[in-house]
Amino acid sequence: MPAIEIKNVCKSFGERKVLKGINFSVEKGETVCLIGPSGSGKSTLLRCINLLEKPDSGEIKVFGEDILNIKNVNAYRTKIGMCFQQFNLFNNMNVLMNLVFPQIKVLGVSKNEAEENALKYLKRTGMSEFKDASVTTLSGGQKQRVAIARALCMNPEIMLFDEPTSALDPEMVGEVLDVIRDLSKKGLTMVIVTHEMNFARDAADKVVFMSDGIIEEEGKPEDIFTHPGSERTREFLSRIG
Repeated sequence: MPAIEIKNVCKSFGERKVLKGINFSVEKGETVCLIGPSGSGKSTLLRCINLLEKPDSGEIKVFGEDILNIKNVNAYRTKIGMCFQQFNLFNNMNVLMNLVFPQIKVLGVSKNEAEENALKYLKRTGMSEFKDASVTTLSGGQKQRVAIARALCMNPEIMLFDEPTSALDPEMVGEVLDVIRDLSKKGLTMVIVTHEMNFARDAADKVVFMSDGIIEEEGKPEDIFTHPGSERTREFLSRIG
C-alpha cells in the first residue's frame, strides 16, 4: 500500500485551473522531489495532501485512508509534518519553547517529555546550542532547521517540504539540505518541492516534473536529468542548468 495515493485530483482558484487531473503516488520510505516552473501546481498539490486546500474533485489516500472525508483534520495533520518557505515560528518564544509548546498543545504530552523530545531533535538538526536563543536572533538557515526540528517533534509519518530553501541566502541552503538529506537516509517518507536540482538528483528516489497543472513526467533522478522524455522537461532543465 502506498504511503500517499492521489487519483485524478483537480483544483481551481476561480477561473484558474491549478491542478488538472493529478495521478501520483509515494511509497513508504520514499523521497520524492517535485520540480517544475513556478505556477505549475507543485505547492498546491502539497497543500492538498495536508488539507490546507481541498481538491474540487479526485481522491487522496494516505496509508489507505481517504483523507478528504476524515472528521478530525487536526489529528490527521499531526501525522503529516510540513515545512514552509517562511518558517512560521513563534517570535515571542525561544527556540526550545517553539518545539515544546506544540507538543503540549496538540499531542498532550507533559512538559518534561516535550522538552526531552525537543532537545533530541535540536541535536539532530544541529541547533542544540541555540535552545535558549530568541528565534528573532537566528539566521534564515537556523530558523528553517528549527522549523524542521519542530515538525519532527510531532513524530510525523510523512514530511512535506514546500521550497524549504527558497527564502534563504545561498550560503545557508546547504545546511538545510544536509538535514533533509539525513532524514531521507533514515527512511522518512518525504515529498519536497524544490528548485535545487543538484539536491533532487542526489537525494530523491523519484523526481516528478510538473508543468501547467499536470505531471508531465516522473521517474528515477538519473532518467529525468540525463534522458528526459518530454520536450517540456528538456526545456525546463536546459533553462535552469
